[in-house]
Amino acid sequence: MATTDSDYYYTETGTTGITETYHYDYYTEDEVCDKSDVVFFGAIFTPVFFSFVVIFSLLSNILVIVVLVKYENLKSLTNAFILNLAVSDLFFTAGLPFWIYYHMYGWTLGEPACKIVNFIFYIGFYSSGFLLILMTIHRYVAVMKPLSNIVSTTGLYSIVASAIIWVVSILVASPALLCTKVVDSQYCVYENSYWRLWGTYQQNAIFILSSVIFVFCYSQIMCRLLRPTVQRRRNKTLKLIFILMVVFFVGWLPYNVVLFLQSLYWWPQTATDAKTLAEYCEASKRLDYAFYISRFFAFSHCCLNPVFYVFVGVKFNSHLKKMLKSWGHKQNSVRSRHSRLTITSQTSGEELSI
Repeated sequence: MATTDSDYYYTETGTTGITETYHYDYYTEDEVCDKSDVVFFGAIFTPVFFSFVVIFSLLSNILVIVVLVKYENLKSLTNAFILNLAVSDLFFTAGLPFWIYYHMYGWTLGEPACKIVNFIFYIGFYSSGFLLILMTIHRYVAVMKPLSNIVSTTGLYSIVASAIIWVVSILVASPALLCTKVVDSQYCVYENSYWRLWGTYQQNAIFILSSVIFVFCYSQIMCRLLRPTVQRRRNKTLKLIFILMVVFFVGWLPYNVVLFLQSLYWWPQTATDAKTLAEYCEASKRLDYAFYISRFFAFSHCCLNPVFYVFVGVKFNSHLKKMLKSWGHKQNSVRSRHSRLTITSQTSGEELSI
């Protein structure tokens, strides 16, 4: 890429791991921030780990949907939240193969695909966050006020709640559809730094909101469960809540901190000396490495949600075992039938088994 004495372009990872192009007036030809090693790391690291996330997310979330449809009442608010969370995680997962391709080959799929993929990805991203907030509040009400009407809400209310979640998620994700474009025929990015910063701080704000609600609700639940009068399945529930909070903060806190620190480099910069620019470049590289690693833990939530929010329950475990047993019986029945047909074929003098 050609440079002049007055400007220089370089690439850096953005909020979704998309390679983004930035422009700074103070760079010269001798002040190049070479990030080829960072790009190489991302091109190797991202496809390998995201492939595992995609596989496990598809298997676990599809399994959740099958169990719900087959055994559960979908009019229940709790089941409606779980179903929507599984669908949300599948939306989120649908974007990951494109980021794998993008890290390996650049964006060669055109601008419409750039907009649509970003839009679908962010719908899954934000709807999952909103659903986890509502599920936490619902669990808090169920423990603290078990006789509340919210706990047993069914029918129309669950449909309205689901519709509101998706409408809000679509609105929040709309900048990804309206304000992304393809640059230099290989970068799928926000069209300017304003929207890039908006996307980052929006994610930070939702994380802070989720953290406050998580800490408040689960701390209150734990205090309630620690009372001497509460004994039924207390230890198991406390362990689950502790694991949920650890997984949430280990996954999302480093990622959001790195996003925020990266955003500081996107504001207009002033000219400075070569030594400061070199330090700036090295710090930016370290943040990029941290971004790749923290993003993997954060984006793993789409395959961890079914484990912690669904299959830890006794009821869902029972449904899953029942379904797997029924599949096993069907397979055994097919093999048994195949064996009988084979024996019949052989005793009748035919050469081929059926």
